[in-house]
Amino acid sequence: MTAYLLKRLLIGAATMVVASLVVFSVLEILPGDPAQLMLGMNATPDALEALREQMGLNQPLLFRYLDWVGGLLTLDLGRSYTYSVPVLDLVTERLVVSLPLAIIALVLSTAIAIPVGIFAAARRGRAGDAVSMGAAQLGVAIPNFWFALLLIYVFAVWLRLVPAGGFPGWGAGAWPALKALVLPAVALALPQAAILARVTRSALIEVLGEDYIRTARAKGMPRRRVLWRHALRNAMIPVLTILGLQFAFLLAGTIIIENVFYLPGLGRLVFQAITQRDLIVVESVVMLLVAAVIVVNFLVDLSYALVDPRLRIRA
Repeated sequence: MTAYLLKRLLIGAATMVVASLVVFSVLEILPGDPAQLMLGMNATPDALEALREQMGLNQPLLFRYLDWVGGLLTLDLGRSYTYSVPVLDLVTERLVVSLPLAIIALVLSTAIAIPVGIFAAARRGRAGDAVSMGAAQLGVAIPNFWFALLLIYVFAVWLRLVPAGGFPGWGAGAWPALKALVLPAVALALPQAAILARVTRSALIEVLGEDYIRTARAKGMPRRRVLWRHALRNAMIPVLTILGLQFAFLLAGTIIIENVFYLPGLGRLVFQAITQRDLIVVESVVMLLVAAVIVVNFLVDLSYALVDPRLRIRA
């Protein structure tokens, strides 16, 4: 088991190094002068030179990369040129919105998808299966931003149950903050639940065709017990894989939803930093999101070993 964990840690570290090179290189080869874009076309040469010096754009490329990586390792993410505050403060301020939103959406997605997937697999080829998978297909096909606008119209404009957008902050109380996150979480969760339900159904159907399942059924074990005790646990590996990917997506890929609901989260921060060409914010936030994805994938790998004892034996 120790060798298995060390191998995963080394893979994660190598991925971080490659990702840092890719992120830094992509932002460096973008056309245009960042200082010129930030100060405007009417900026004086002295002002441009002073800003380039402040941003470190006059240093050699290798030194800039090493300085940036060293800051990441010490959590010194630099200072935003647009907001004039440390990037770490910006990330902390926005993370208290994006992280609860991602967790709520993931819980909703899992609570909907796994029962639907089990229901469809247990009734394969029957009306319940067709209806469940038809609804899942519809959920995959509908864009989440369109679904978000529909939710705003129904629950915020028409029924007036929840706010249409904005975030009051956790200082206003847990209930007002959660009300502001309900519609965005549902808009994120339902398309992801549709994908997860289809994966759960496919994995269960594959496991239900295995020899040991047929043996258990031949011994007279009730179908419900076979499904929940034997089949579901062995079908969880692909489901856990999708769950890990979905959490990473929900944490890092909420740019559209956060803009639709006007939420001050990480996705909106990245979008604003890109439009304002605030390179230090873009680089640092993207790398933090990459690190979050790697950590989540590492936890998913650990869950594989917990769910399937064969992986622990092989390790």
